Amino acid sequence: QVQLVESGGGLVQPGGSLRLSCTTSGSMRTIYRMGWFRQAPGKQRELVALISNGGSTNYQDSVKGRFTISRDIAKNTVYLQMNSLKPEDTAVYFCTQRRTILGADYWGQGTQVTVSS
Repeated sequence: QVQLVESGGGLVQPGGSLRLSCTTSGSMRTIYRMGWFRQAPGKQRELVALISNGGSTNYQDSVKGRFTISRDIAKNTVYLQMNSLKPEDTAVYFCTQRRTILGADYWGQGTQVTVSS
């Protein structure tokens, strides 16, 4: 049973920063990829950032230069550092994991990020 536990969401003013964390059960050493998606009210879930087993990263264009995905394999944790936050970043952020290239995607419960003055 894969478990993904997210933390770090909250309310922040425009221009502020937050760091999300996602801790997975089991070792991260052989996981194909992990990352973050988000879903705003009335919108489809969308990719934010991914990090592969080899450490390569991929970002949605709207967050490039503002968000950084990273990982600590020893802690089985993936992070999403979000800087220069904008109101349009407001959404529920979901951690995701795929253990093998053709495997299923697992999801965390989501954490709310609200950017508002």
